[in-house]
Amino acid sequence: MKFVVFAVLSLLLTSVAGAQSLVEGSYDAGEAKSIVCGACHGPNGNSVNPAWPSIAGQHASYIVQQLQEFKNGGRTDILMTGQAMMLSDEDMANLAVYYEAQAAAAKSVLDPKTLDQGQALYRGGNKDNGASACIACHGPNGNGNPAAMYPAISGQYAQYTAKQLRDYASGTRKTDAPTKIMREIAVRLSDEEILAVASFVQGLH
Repeated sequence: MKFVVFAVLSLLLTSVAGAQSLVEGSYDAGEAKSIVCGACHGPNGNSVNPAWPSIAGQHASYIVQQLQEFKNGGRTDILMTGQAMMLSDEDMANLAVYYEAQAAAAKSVLDPKTLDQGQALYRGGNKDNGASACIACHGPNGNGNPAAMYPAISGQYAQYTAKQLRDYASGTRKTDAPTKIMREIAVRLSDEEILAVASFVQGLH
């Protein structure tokens, strides 16, 4: 029942949000500001380093939220914290609008041998340990939900996704407050399951 409720709520919120951005900003100003970001995230938000996330096509509302977390210390990273500290609220909105408008590059599943396991976890969770299905919040194609601040994760590098799941599991990352939903799910997953679902997400589109 829990899985069904999450899925229904996600679909309802998505229909309300629609395709229109929830953030007001300047695409042109964001494009100009993105030159520095491109060093890690790629010139159009498609990173070429699996340790750094691709942010092309990410919801503007989620980008703004995460930049604010980096700036206020709610989320820490040696590179991102310093960059976010230099951004104004206007800068964040402009960058978010620009990256949201970029097309995310499709990728392949990292490890085909774990495809069935990763897909089963993503679509059905693990009833034995109580881990909820990823599809409930991130959607069947990994497009997320901007109104609920659930990020788009389709095509995200497996290496990056696995690290975020481990960080949630250890409590190092806490940007799922106040619900703690990601921490509650990630802590239930074995490392084998984390790698499998992260590999599946990389090829999801």
